[in-house]
Amino acid sequence: MKTVVIGGTGHIGSFLTRMLAEDGQEVLVISTGRTSSHVEADPKSVRFVRTRYSEMLASGEFASMLRDEGVDAVVDILQGDTHSVYDACRDSGVDQLVACGSVWMFGRPKVVPTPEIAQTECEFEGYKQRYADMLEAVSRSKKDGYSFSAIMPPNICGPGKIPLDCLGGRSIEAHRAYQRGGPVVLPFPGTNLIGPCDAEDVARGFFCALKNKGAAAGEIFNVGSPYALSAEKFVEVYGQIYNTTIPIGYVSAEKYISEISRDVGANFHFTAHMCPDISKISERLGYKPAYTAERTMERAVEWMYGRGLLSRL
Repeated sequence: MKTVVIGGTGHIGSFLTRMLAEDGQEVLVISTGRTSSHVEADPKSVRFVRTRYSEMLASGEFASMLRDEGVDAVVDILQGDTHSVYDACRDSGVDQLVACGSVWMFGRPKVVPTPEIAQTECEFEGYKQRYADMLEAVSRSKKDGYSFSAIMPPNICGPGKIPLDCLGGRSIEAHRAYQRGGPVVLPFPGTNLIGPCDAEDVARGFFCALKNKGAAAGEIFNVGSPYALSAEKFVEVYGQIYNTTIPIGYVSAEKYISEISRDVGANFHFTAHMCPDISKISERLGYKPAYTAERTMERAVEWMYGRGLLSRL
């Protein structure tokens, strides 16, 4: 089987590329080359195309490559132009397309664990448009008899990227402060749910979809850790990892948004629950996350030490 991974050197794509190579598949990675893979994969099974796939789509080169290479499946982790990628895959004889979304596309949850349906209107225009494109692709695929599906991760954690800090960003300086036992401020009462999911487990969701083309067709699947953490527990886990105590102060949600973490893309982590329901992908595709939220946070910190981003105190 030959699979194209768009964004195959990124946080998720690096793990997926390795999984596919270890499964004996031939993998063609499309990447701009701005980032290098943080996971080693068998070089005999993996080839790289250094380009912007938006340019390949516009020129028709993408569809030609799919035909010439005899590609069986495409994974679009970037999901920048679902319509064009769908058309290119279908028209080029590719059997399956799997795209990457986000649980944020469902809006602020009304129930947790949160199923794969819109809860409220999405507050982020980019995600809102991408979700609309995704739903249209699902509808088209059912009419076309084509296997299109999507994977929806929550907060992505684990090796390969600085993990979420307690302001909703990915600041190395914040983590250095946590090492020293620096204080954290949370919106009261600190019970908002946060669901760090290891990038390897997100990749595992794509892998399951590729291995179960028929069951995945026309479906949107959440992926995630086995359970979520309260914001308070999230901070406590960092304290345990850094072998210190991180004091927590509380303010109202209004003050947190207006004074502590003003950017909605950051404060959303601590004002909207992120606890995806992963029962559908588990039951239909056999998905089973390997890492708890605590372990993926620990793995991310270990990666920062290994890369020299943090020094042990």
